[in-house]
Amino acid sequence: MKQSRGADLKNGALVVYEMVPSNSPPYVCYVTLPGGSCFGSFQFCPTKAEARRSAAKIALMNSVFNEHPSRRITDEFIEKSVSEALASFNGNREEADNPNTGIGAFRFMLESNKGKSMLEFQELMTVFQLLHWNGSLKAMRERQCSRQEVLAHYSHRALDDDIRNQMAMDWVNREQNSPGALSRELASTERELDEARLAGKELRFHKEKKDILMLAAGQLGSMHSSNC
Repeated sequence: MKQSRGADLKNGALVVYEMVPSNSPPYVCYVTLPGGSCFGSFQFCPTKAEARRSAAKIALMNSVFNEHPSRRITDEFIEKSVSEALASFNGNREEADNPNTGIGAFRFMLESNKGKSMLEFQELMTVFQLLHWNGSLKAMRERQCSRQEVLAHYSHRALDDDIRNQMAMDWVNREQNSPGALSRELASTERELDEARLAGKELRFHKEKKDILMLAAGQLGSMHSSNC
């Protein structure tokens, strides 16, 4: 369906399964959907086949729900979402109309994705969650980039290996400046990933964080080896 609508699919129309290496149960499997959304087995799985089925089941349920026409981003949906955000953060209506505020940026994102499904919007939001987590958004603000400029740029850029490598290098620098920072962040990320997986949530943000941190650990290992 996505391909027929001309969507930019990360792995073509492929669904990618990834088993977590283990010699004994419970087995854990992640499944990445064509647009990049990720889900994981959420039950106790005594076999690898059962882990694949569990991951596929939660991914299918989420996809069907979030791709339903009632979950498309419409004017009504935007107004409802912005009102809920204002209520949650005790904001005022002026904030929603100012793209330089958090709620204004949220509204801008929703309006830029009008007509898309919630799953497609969630996939885009993952990029901004990672930029925020990594400190990249803060660095852009310090360079006087407006929030709207950042949103406009990254709204049309897929999460690719260049972005991942750049973020990994940021974590290499953090580890060199503050030894132990990488292992602490990795332990915290693995806990968050497990909790979200067992709750049946979409996992791409947590999974990408873990992959970026593991990439940084690999780069540090290579640097140490070359220095020996």
